[in-house]
Amino acid sequence: MDSSAFTDVFDEWTDSALEWVSDNGETLFDYIRQVLEGLYDGILWLLQLPPFYVIALVVALIGWRLVNVWFALLSGVALALCFWMGLWPETMSTLALVLTATVIALAIGIPIGIAAGFFTALDRFMEPGLDLIQTLPPYIYLLPAIALLGYGPATALIATVIVAVPPAIRLTSLGIRMTPKEFIELGEALGMTPAKMFFKIRLPFALPSIMAGINQSLMMAFGMVVIAGIVGSGGLGETIYGAIRTLDIATSINGAIAIVVLTMVIDRITQSAARLGTGRKA
Repeated sequence: MDSSAFTDVFDEWTDSALEWVSDNGETLFDYIRQVLEGLYDGILWLLQLPPFYVIALVVALIGWRLVNVWFALLSGVALALCFWMGLWPETMSTLALVLTATVIALAIGIPIGIAAGFFTALDRFMEPGLDLIQTLPPYIYLLPAIALLGYGPATALIATVIVAVPPAIRLTSLGIRMTPKEFIELGEALGMTPAKMFFKIRLPFALPSIMAGINQSLMMAFGMVVIAGIVGSGGLGETIYGAIRTLDIATSINGAIAIVVLTMVIDRITQSAARLGTGRKA
């Protein structure tokens, strides 16, 4: 069998398998879509409930507490800029999408990372898969999600979660493995139970790495939201994608500025929160 014939057979098999899954799992995928969109809608409702200046003030206060007063002022003004550009609803929609996807990614990635930290064989087994996820173009995850979930926020969430999970798994696993051997031996000598040793010894040592994983998951999610605009995710991604299709340069630039503002503010806050949580100065 030549290469073209093999490719045709493989493509036909893939299409048939995806069609079978879609037909036989319609009820399941409808339920998944409803759950994902319900979580997204709930977070979006909370973000859109107060006026823009309340959100900007809250972010500025958090920035003042975790970073410094100059960052607080700049972050508040930057968020106000998103409102003045007429992109506040889209900005909050993007933030809701990123927060929802990151929470789901962390709920999946951190427990798996903890297990991989304890079991080296599991970590080695997952490593090629994580490498593959982080290497493949993000568009790859959108195509099967569209076929199974249709267009909308649920498809964007699934693709964003897939992209955001690997950093959480890798850095959590690394943090667990970084526990100094002498402290583990000390815990064993004191007769600590495995649970107490985990919470009293392993987890504190792993916390800086876990917090770095949270930060990286957030950044990967932000990197995916523009691409996810192709599938009707709403927010700034869809705004930028629509502006590109109509050659509306001004709108695309405004959307890009809003994305940069959100990314920089969240990145700086999470980095500073990680330092504060681990007892280091911001």
